[in-house]
Amino acid sequence: MREVVLALCLALVAGQHSSFAPDFSTGKTYVYKYEVSIMNSLPDEGLARAGLNLSCKFLISALDQDTYTLKLVDPKMSEFNGIWPKDRTEPVENIPEALEPEFQIPIKFEYKNGAVGKVYAPEQFSDLLLNFYRGFLSILQLNIKKTHNVYDLHEAGIEGVCRSLYSVNEDLRAERIFLTKTRDMNHCQERIYRDMGMAYTEKCDECQKKSKTLIGSASYTYVLKQVPSGIMILEADVNELIQFSPLSERHGAAQTETKQTLVFLEIQNSPIKPISAEYHHRGSLKYEFSNEFEWTPLQLVNIKDLQGQTAEILNHLVTQNAEKLNDQAPLKYLELTHLLRLALYEDLEVLWNKYKNLPSHRLWLLEAVSASGTSAALRFIKEKFVAEDLSVVEAVRTLAAAVHMVTARSESINLFETLMEDNKINANPVLREIVFLGYGTLISKYCAESDVCPIEYIKKHLSEAVSKGETEDIILYVKVLGNAGHPSSLKSITKIMPIHGTAAASLPIRVHIEAIMALRNIAKKEPRMVQELALQLYMDKALDPELRMLSCIVLFETNPSMALVSTLANAVKSEENLQVASFTYSHMKSLSRSASIIHPSVAAACNVAMKILSPKLDRLSLRYSKAVYGEAYSSSFMLGSAATAFYINDAATFLPRSLVAKTKAFFAGAAVDVLEIGVRTDGLQETLLKNPSSLNSADRITKMKRVIKALSHWKSLPNNKPLVSCYVKLFGQEIAFANIDKPMIEWAIALASGPSLQKYGIKALKTLLLSGVSFNYTMPVMITEIRRILPTTSGISLELSFYSAAVAAAAVKVKPTLTPRLPEDFPLSRLLETDIELETEIRPSFAMDTYAIMGTNSPLYHAFIMSRAKINSTLPSKISAKLHIKEGDFKIEALPDSAPENITAGSVETFAVIRNVLDPTAERITPILPYKVMRSSTSQNFSNKESSGEISLENFQEDVKQKVPLLAKRYCTKYRAIGLKACFKVATENAAFIHDTALYRMIGSQNASFSITPIEGEAVERLEMEVKVGAKAAEKIIKQINLNDGAATVLSKLNKILALNKNHTSSSSSSSSRSSSSKHSSKSSSSSSISSSHHSSSSSHTSSSSRLTSTMSFSNSARSSSASSLASLLSAESSSSRDSARRSMQKAYSHRFRKSHKNQTLSSEERSRSRSSDSSFEFIHTMNKFLDERDAAVVVSVRAVRANQKDLGYQVVVYVDKPNARLQIILSPLSESNWKLCADGVWLSKHKITAKLAWGAECKEYSTMITGETGLVSSSPATRLRLSWEKLPSYVKLYGEKVYDYMPNKMLADLIKAKRANSTRQLSFTVVAKSEKTVELIAKTPQHTSYNMTLHLPITLPLQELKTLTPFEEVIDKVHYVFVKVVAAECSFYNNTLRTFNNRRYMNKMPESCYQVLTQDCTEELKFMVLQMKDSTRQNRFNVKIADIDIDLYPKESEVYVKVNGMVIPLTSLPYQHPTASIEIRESEEGVSVYAAGHGLHEVYVNKTSWRIKIADWMKGKTCGLCGKADGEVRQDYRSPNGRLAKNSVSFALSWILPAESCKDNTECRMKYESIQLEKNVNVHGQDSTCFSVEPVLRCLPGCSPVKTTAVNVGFKCFAADSTWDPSNIFDSSVDLRDSTEAHLACSCTAQCS
Repeated sequence: MREVVLALCLALVAGQHSSFAPDFSTGKTYVYKYEVSIMNSLPDEGLARAGLNLSCKFLISALDQDTYTLKLVDPKMSEFNGIWPKDRTEPVENIPEALEPEFQIPIKFEYKNGAVGKVYAPEQFSDLLLNFYRGFLSILQLNIKKTHNVYDLHEAGIEGVCRSLYSVNEDLRAERIFLTKTRDMNHCQERIYRDMGMAYTEKCDECQKKSKTLIGSASYTYVLKQVPSGIMILEADVNELIQFSPLSERHGAAQTETKQTLVFLEIQNSPIKPISAEYHHRGSLKYEFSNEFEWTPLQLVNIKDLQGQTAEILNHLVTQNAEKLNDQAPLKYLELTHLLRLALYEDLEVLWNKYKNLPSHRLWLLEAVSASGTSAALRFIKEKFVAEDLSVVEAVRTLAAAVHMVTARSESINLFETLMEDNKINANPVLREIVFLGYGTLISKYCAESDVCPIEYIKKHLSEAVSKGETEDIILYVKVLGNAGHPSSLKSITKIMPIHGTAAASLPIRVHIEAIMALRNIAKKEPRMVQELALQLYMDKALDPELRMLSCIVLFETNPSMALVSTLANAVKSEENLQVASFTYSHMKSLSRSASIIHPSVAAACNVAMKILSPKLDRLSLRYSKAVYGEAYSSSFMLGSAATAFYINDAATFLPRSLVAKTKAFFAGAAVDVLEIGVRTDGLQETLLKNPSSLNSADRITKMKRVIKALSHWKSLPNNKPLVSCYVKLFGQEIAFANIDKPMIEWAIALASGPSLQKYGIKALKTLLLSGVSFNYTMPVMITEIRRILPTTSGISLELSFYSAAVAAAAVKVKPTLTPRLPEDFPLSRLLETDIELETEIRPSFAMDTYAIMGTNSPLYHAFIMSRAKINSTLPSKISAKLHIKEGDFKIEALPDSAPENITAGSVETFAVIRNVLDPTAERITPILPYKVMRSSTSQNFSNKESSGEISLENFQEDVKQKVPLLAKRYCTKYRAIGLKACFKVATENAAFIHDTALYRMIGSQNASFSITPIEGEAVERLEMEVKVGAKAAEKIIKQINLNDGAATVLSKLNKILALNKNHTSSSSSSSSRSSSSKHSSKSSSSSSISSSHHSSSSSHTSSSSRLTSTMSFSNSARSSSASSLASLLSAESSSSRDSARRSMQKAYSHRFRKSHKNQTLSSEERSRSRSSDSSFEFIHTMNKFLDERDAAVVVSVRAVRANQKDLGYQVVVYVDKPNARLQIILSPLSESNWKLCADGVWLSKHKITAKLAWGAECKEYSTMITGETGLVSSSPATRLRLSWEKLPSYVKLYGEKVYDYMPNKMLADLIKAKRANSTRQLSFTVVAKSEKTVELIAKTPQHTSYNMTLHLPITLPLQELKTLTPFEEVIDKVHYVFVKVVAAECSFYNNTLRTFNNRRYMNKMPESCYQVLTQDCTEELKFMVLQMKDSTRQNRFNVKIADIDIDLYPKESEVYVKVNGMVIPLTSLPYQHPTASIEIRESEEGVSVYAAGHGLHEVYVNKTSWRIKIADWMKGKTCGLCGKADGEVRQDYRSPNGRLAKNSVSFALSWILPAESCKDNTECRMKYESIQLEKNVNVHGQDSTCFSVEPVLRCLPGCSPVKTTAVNVGFKCFAADSTWDPSNIFDSSVDLRDSTEAHLACSCTAQCS
């Protein structure tokens, strides 16, 4: 036993001196062979790969305790670009030779207990090589626990601090330790990477958990040997795999595989000595970024002369894109942009001084500078603008682009702060907005990567603006904070919220709106903080409804929990404001249908909320606010898009108050707000429609305030500044906004109509006509640049990048020819006598390149796989326009022009790319698919089989043996009418045969093109369109109308027409006697008329007049017959079948259409051309089927002029027969075909129009008759459209039946149908205006007559006004009046029932001799007020206060009397027109109406028993009184003057009385408001209390006694019986209980009345 204990003690002592970590002895050098291989590819064999191999020896020597030196020797490099694994690597010698000087420099590093510490190197040692050393040192990073065989921990490495799993096995027999370490790069406490262009994306952690788009892991395998001082690494193998799956597919990922091999070679006795240079601390084992974003994978340029190389590319862009756009323009533009990223400010100055006077060079340079995104570029733009070298347009364009491209650094932020203080910037509103909003964007990007956020600068400006009350500045600074989106600004934004205090509540509502909207970007970073504030705003029912709805938007931006969504749903159940309820409900309902996994919890919570809420909210009309959300999302691809629209309305006005539309994109587990546009129209209608003269009348406002002073605690509504505002957001950042008010609109109108603009326009027109125009314009755009750089275990970085750039260009050349030639100063009237010819050549073109890259990107070497998509489009045209104004000639010719082979072409190709900066000619590009099966689409033999009007299709497939399927298709069609052939070609060869996934289908080569070429042998010289207008239009008729009738036939028809005309004249002369005798006709006369009609119909040769008479007689007899049948049915015995038939017949009879034009009285001129039935059209048409060429008014011909003189095209001739109010249009082809289309219409009267449409051979094959007429159905005005036909094509019937089949069964079932013997060749649709708010539709088909189709309209139909009975004579006033009435809100009183603007009805109990406020403008402007009083004779009196006049209206006997400012206006003097304002008083119906639409009061109508008030649409939501607020909120109609919501109509009506102060008042009112003590004792909260009403109660003045009372229910505030209280604040107190009390309605006063 002693021996065992002794052995254990010795072992323990020995173990204390042995470290279980790699150790390198002092004075010795350890030599290791090191190899690195990086391969970028798809994981499958047989495809191309791009990679490199590096091999060398590393020497490690201990310098002192825990400090070592490391040196690289014998470097070798080779590259791979070919098919894996068939091809072999090729050596690269120039790069190791170029780096040889640095290889001679050893570095130092700290190393203790298996952990690498600080790294030291001289200053000249490059970061590129130092990171490669870190890749070697990462193998030495070991954390071995001897007490555990398997364990995991978070360990530092070159990729960051990530989770590592260790497994240790010891082979005692071989004296070796086998260790395996696996690092999971998806579970890191700190992952080292750097992004560019993704500052605006919203990450989705849940998406990444479910489906990784970028995954990586590294496995380390060691063979260790224990030595006395520790352990020695004999061998090490590292295998790292990083996969990127853009579409989240299995078998759909590209990968980068890194392999490292370390083998111990020997120990040398000579240590490594560092060089004499000073060593600096250069970081730790973690990868250190330097200037990786300056290395572009699109080009590998050895920068020797930056200015010269930049000038070379710039000249290339200008020269190669002068005439037409070069296909390489987007790539060259990207190359220019990346070169400028390396430029200093001085370099930019040199380039600017060289090219600033060359317009084309200047444009390319400025666009590339703004896209480069460097601080030097930003400084350059700033200095050039301050020096006035840039125009305002150039400054706006370059600054707007630079803001989003510039890297957010302290230098850039300081530059923007300088710009914000610049006077020139602040003097221009557009530039000021761009700079300030851009500053917020820079702050957002800077704070995303830094812990310190410089937000204090803008917060200070905001505080100063609030203290000074500068509204516009407050809004601007809030928008800046919204762009910044940093949580530290939440406190500053909260201070201007309406819930913060009285100072914030006094700010305009526009400020509150912007403050709430600024919370959305903050919500993405701190959702919990924003949720609390947004919920508080939403629950505050005293806030403006729009603010609450915006708070709802913000709440759902924070991804609320189910508990919070349920809280909102329960709040909606008891919500009084229907606008808020409708908006919240629709928002939840839309989100509940979301299928994306970006926010799955929100969709689930909204689904639960839908079960809580009532579906009745879904029935609210479009008058109420809505939120709509729709998306298209693929969970398997994690790809999709969404669109959201917010429609906010607070008063159900004609125009919505606010509209917001937003689009969102989902890709690879991230989301981004692509575009958002918002418009607020609050105040637009008021600005444009109200009378400006009513705004500045101080006397009027003082007088009205004196009147309403008597109202108990009256509170005016906020007076919003009339405004239209809009904003645009891109990627969640606001880039521009505009506030448009009436002065701005007036300024724009004045500018457009001013002499300066007209002078400029005349000058431009003369320049165009005399010398022509020629210019080229090019616009390059950097669409997207997204990059992510992350290190591999080897220390060589991996880049994932996506580039997209486009260039649009247009070359325009206009050459004028004037005959005769005009002098330079010619007057414009000379153009009427001049032939003008303009030859125009336009060559628009477009090119876009998109690149997706994964691989190694360094300043010396490129090895990556690249997918490139190219789109090119060119559409040249040559057009000649000829114009002779006086003659009415206009001609356009499209002339042949040289066009490229393909108008539009696109391709997608994938390559493996290798580049070497020291040998640019050694660039190797290999298609991903092998060469032997990869074939270009241009070498395909497409089919030449084509046929006119048909599509030719041929498929080409690769031999099955070659495995790679090749599909090529060509679709062609010929348009012989214009001599052109259009072809669409597509060819694809991809890797789907390996894995049928989306990524593999994109790998390979895809090509598509569209071409338009002339048809061989059928050449067209030109396309021509000619228009001739006027009396000489017939001269241009190419194809004459052929009636196909002989001369004898024409003469016989003329004789018949003359005879018909004679008979018609004689029958017209005796029509009066026949009509008078028909009034006393009996049933026998009806029978005779029926028989005569049958006789006339059977006769084949009947005069036109007899047909007219018979038709009218038949109509009357049919009506009499129907009445007789109805009478017989009513007198018959009842049965179920007979009752049904009777009801159907009654319904049909009640819907009989009575024509207005049958009984109207026409003037002699109208009577000469008006007819009372369809046969009148036939009469005119029979007289002259085709109008004469002399009646031709317009001739339009479109044709293709051919070399063989066989022109193809069409001719349209418009004939006008003014005496008969007839219009005829004939369309005919210019070929030998006799097909024509004829449209013939006659305006028979002002109540009827008839047209005939015929087509086919000589317009005789098919025809339809269309008749539109007005009339009455019962007593309601109606309009009917009839469609009858003789013969229709079969396809028309087929489609008609399909439409009927697609109609919902429920809709068909709801209709009342009467099966009647309708015409089998006629359709009839009748619209009946049952009221100003409802219309009924009646449809008659050959099978059924359908009723019960009632539509409730959101607007008011101006029925009387449509009959030209508007109260104003001027046309403009009529149109304005009709429009205002359509959207006006109406309040009325009839049969003691008052109907509010919101259509709520109640009985109004009026006190005697006291005025009630029916309605008034409740803003501070007080534009109008309408009062009503019941006098002692129980007659109603009305007082209208508007502008500077008082209008009294009072019914007396059978008339309504009018007083204006106390002066009686006799009815005979009406209409009365106000001398300055647009106010008019007229007789209307049975009473008198006051019209003042410009003041917001559309109409006040009063008669003896009723009244109605209509307010303009822009006044909705701004009124108060008995008629309500007109905001659509029915639940809140009973709003009293102090803002409280009355519980019943009686309390509400009595609250709007104008009481008297004493009996000395001039009014007859003897009542006032009091707070009444509750007569009974109550116990509140356990103590006896005395209660007083907090709502004023109407009581008689002292000295008066009530003679009429009513019970009212009011709220009471209770106080302890022994307490003291202040009665002056009782009306502002809360309600403890409600009880009934007595209110007085009439009083009897004595002499003691005071």
